[in-house]
Amino acid sequence: MLKDITLGQYFPGNSLLHKLDPRMKLILTLLYIVTIFFANNLITVAILTLAAFLLVPLGQIPMKTVLKSLKPLRWIILFTTVLNLFWVKDGKQLVDFYFIDIYSGGIVYAASMALRVTALLAGTTLLISYTTSPIALTDGLEQMLSPLKKIKVPVHEFAMMMTIALRFIPTLIEETDKIMSAQKARGADFETGSLLSRAKALIPIFIPLFVSAIRRADDLATAMECRCYHGGTGRTRMNRLHYSLRDLFALLCFLLFMAGIIALRWAPLPAFLGI
Repeated sequence: MLKDITLGQYFPGNSLLHKLDPRMKLILTLLYIVTIFFANNLITVAILTLAAFLLVPLGQIPMKTVLKSLKPLRWIILFTTVLNLFWVKDGKQLVDFYFIDIYSGGIVYAASMALRVTALLAGTTLLISYTTSPIALTDGLEQMLSPLKKIKVPVHEFAMMMTIALRFIPTLIEETDKIMSAQKARGADFETGSLLSRAKALIPIFIPLFVSAIRRADDLATAMECRCYHGGTGRTRMNRLHYSLRDLFALLCFLLFMAGIIALRWAPLPAFLGI
């Protein structure tokens, strides 16, 4: 299951999404998240989910990879769906069995929440992780937050910290998988027994994982010091960021799409589709 987690991985390419300015991709990601929260009915949430998956071929990312990235989170999506299914008591009552009450509004709300979480994960990882290199993400984030330097906010250090954390997620996942395989070869069992026993079985994984993470952090700090890294002061860039016509076109298209979603928020839709 750990191999299915693709968060933080970058897939080099020459697609339209790869060519977008990283600052524009950060802006589009923020607007996309805002649009998701504006969606208040099943149709708008379904359109957002469909739009997220339609962008996958545009970024030349295998659809299998995106679906695989959602697999480890299926239990979170399922838990959210079931929780909202029994929590919402709107609409017509469909099931009345002892303490189990299911209403039509609960089914619609549960389906919309499942689609909303799916759209959020697929869209943000596609724009931020899969099609943006860590270096470009650092430069874009630093330049967007550069006005905060006037109030002595360590913008460069913050951007570097966020990018390094995102970059090392796949490395830590790979390291965890290796440790688990080594422990299984020594007879460790992580899949059977009670919940408490399985939790105790994870202790031999966490300890070497923390030691390895600390060692990697120390090696990275040593390497940066050996290369005379001293923060963003006087730092030059090989590639300077510039907005292009494709960035403005992408922003215009998304603003039109966002306006359509907001318009559907107040559109006269059937009552059973409301959230």
